[in-house]
Amino acid sequence: MPKPKKRGGNHQRGAGGQPRNVQPFSDEDASIETMSHCSGFSDPASFTEDGPEVDEEATQEDLEYKLKGFIDLTLDKSAKTRQAALESLKSAFASKILYEFIMERRMTLTDSIERCIKKGKSDEQCAAAGLACLLCVQMGSGIESEEIFKTLGPVLKKIVCDGTASIQARQACATCLGICCFIVTDDITELYSTMECLENIFMKAYQRDRDTNGVSSTHNTVLHVSALLAWTLLLTICPMNEVKKKIEMHLHKLPSLLSCDDLNMRIAAGETLALLFELARETDSDFFYEDMDLLTEKLRALATDGNKHRAKVDKRKQRSVFRDVLRAVEERDFPTEMVKFGPERMYIDCWVKKQTYETFKEILGSGMQYHLQSNDFLRNVFELGPPVMLDAATLKTMKISRFERHLYNSAAFKARTKARSKCRDKRADVGEFF
Repeated sequence: MPKPKKRGGNHQRGAGGQPRNVQPFSDEDASIETMSHCSGFSDPASFTEDGPEVDEEATQEDLEYKLKGFIDLTLDKSAKTRQAALESLKSAFASKILYEFIMERRMTLTDSIERCIKKGKSDEQCAAAGLACLLCVQMGSGIESEEIFKTLGPVLKKIVCDGTASIQARQACATCLGICCFIVTDDITELYSTMECLENIFMKAYQRDRDTNGVSSTHNTVLHVSALLAWTLLLTICPMNEVKKKIEMHLHKLPSLLSCDDLNMRIAAGETLALLFELARETDSDFFYEDMDLLTEKLRALATDGNKHRAKVDKRKQRSVFRDVLRAVEERDFPTEMVKFGPERMYIDCWVKKQTYETFKEILGSGMQYHLQSNDFLRNVFELGPPVMLDAATLKTMKISRFERHLYNSAAFKARTKARSKCRDKRADVGEFF
């Protein structure tokens, strides 16, 4: 016999079955509920999963409605709400091209970002700086982007140079400053001013007191690394006469950073050295560096480092990077890499291109491939030409169903297991392979 239903089943109860006090639904609750809708933005593949066809226009309208809500929430009184709204906007901007939507609201977005950087705390400032990068990536180079940078540039510089601000906020603002200037600036004076601001930060790493073990690491190292990488990115778009000046100024000082305790600083210094040598040889094919023997000795030591006090992962990463850096400095060689996105291929065949690609990959994350396919600005930077337009029939033939992917992966897994088992079997006749 079924049990009778208990009355009052809709009432919430706490521990021990006692009724729990329920707070009234507040604006903050509404904002948190709204934020949960952006969980799919982080992966652009989530928009193209197998399934029934949907109305793209309705989906776009729904997306824009949610984004409007997030923009409004950047003005909320709660710091957590503002930060979550900024993160949701970042995820959306990284995974979709929203040029027209942003164009209509660029001033509102700029004001929100400026307010969050000025008045927010560390995490909120970092999120706002990241959103500023993506805003400029979406807008590309143009008058509108210049207006955004004119508003945000002075604010970013102020935070970068503010010794009382948190290191994380200064680090994020240094990266943002470099990327936004790279995208926007046609004014050579502004470019030099931004580079000088970043130089003043990372050059402090040269001035540290040294002991017998080299450069001692401090909590400012992460800031110095970000400033150095942002400065290196801007160096790639400088006129050659300015490049020569910067090479003369820094080429003899950068090797000292190879002795830093921090792995990221050693790698940043090594890759910057490789890029400087590449640019120097472009301007002068007979370029000669006086301390080449000492430098190659340092690079070779890092490329074969076996110190037991360092983690295996760090040693592996360091050796991999410095093998390439050593080849660049000694042999003028670069290991070409291929990047696949959709039906297209891009070859990274120099340090300048590698530095640029790695910078944008860092801020776009999993959305990098989507932007390489669709973002006019990025395609122009990497000389990919206009976006490749494919009709629906072509896209359908290129797309593999989830079941077919599963069958292919299963077959590949079985074949790989058999091959490995055969190689591992001691009874296998080795002579038959010859």
